[in-house]
Amino acid sequence: MDGARIEAVVLEDNGLTVNLPETGPAYFNAWWLRDNCPTSFDPETRERSFDVFHHEATPRPAEAGIDAGALVIRWAGEDHVSRYPLDLLRPYAAGTRRADPADLPRRPWYADHYADITRVSHPALLENSDERQRWMEALLVEGVAIVTDMPDTDEGLTRTASLLGAIRPSFFGAYFDVRTHIKPTNLAYTSKALELHTDVPAEELSPGIQYLHCRRNSVEGGRNLFLDGTAVANDLRESDPEAFRLLSETEVPFYKEHDGIDMRARQRVIELDHNGEVAGVTISQHMADIFDLPQRLLDSYYPAFVKFGRLLQSDKYVMRFTLAAGECISFDNHRIVHGRAAYSATSGERHLRGTYTDRGELRGLYRAMVSEGRFA
Repeated sequence: MDGARIEAVVLEDNGLTVNLPETGPAYFNAWWLRDNCPTSFDPETRERSFDVFHHEATPRPAEAGIDAGALVIRWAGEDHVSRYPLDLLRPYAAGTRRADPADLPRRPWYADHYADITRVSHPALLENSDERQRWMEALLVEGVAIVTDMPDTDEGLTRTASLLGAIRPSFFGAYFDVRTHIKPTNLAYTSKALELHTDVPAEELSPGIQYLHCRRNSVEGGRNLFLDGTAVANDLRESDPEAFRLLSETEVPFYKEHDGIDMRARQRVIELDHNGEVAGVTISQHMADIFDLPQRLLDSYYPAFVKFGRLLQSDKYVMRFTLAAGECISFDNHRIVHGRAAYSATSGERHLRGTYTDRGELRGLYRAMVSEGRFA
């Protein structure tokens, strides 16, 4: 039957070509078709229940044709008929990534962004799905948003973060308290200045979304420092493409060693997405390990690294403000670089409670909120 036309279908050795309305002929592999028969997916769990590994040879259509807007295939050697709506096939005809409603264009921002930060009320988030969607979109597009009207309780942070996913522990625990500790294990637990950084790069998969709930803040000093790492990286790409290449292709080591912990991970300072666009950055001077790269490579890597680090400190990018009690700043830990000015520990109280969730859960919840999905 190879090469024989059956209505709008042409059978070939390893698949078939379907003449799709509006878009024209499209080839589909036989393995792919058999594997993705609509009956291959459990209607309750929406997971694939068909095991293509049981097929020893390339599946062969005995008959194929178009019927009522669907490709219908009767498979040779098995008692099975597959029916594929043409609207289901069309998105896969070109072999490109499936469209992702959570893949929103990132909007870079600069030092003057504080007045324009998206602000959402904690009570409204609990009650209003439109407000939750606005919050999610701010995190996906700009990487940062402030939740106001937070209750002065531990539960308040838990309820807020849990709206975007499960609490994601790090080696600091499920939660951490940023205040002056008698025996600090991190610079954040002192009143010293905290250099601009992203959190927990010493973990193989560093946390995605970070929350800092301000419970008390009456000290002198301690202004919050935030910047958009993608804005800085994009500017570096334009001004020094070779430095950008080195930082986006070379993995460098990070570590955390304290009280029975010896965490190590390698990260790229500039993170690219599947489109080659800047998705974020990883930077932390106090958790950067000794670079164990070839010394000749360091001849070019260090100048690029230092140039980027100096850009991060530029007044063009750094947003300076004071987080007030009752506010919780939420941000993409793979994009937003943050720090803190020094403060006087004896001048008042300063307490921020923090936690994390994952970026993947944020995207998953957003997709479910704005689209019907394949199995609706």
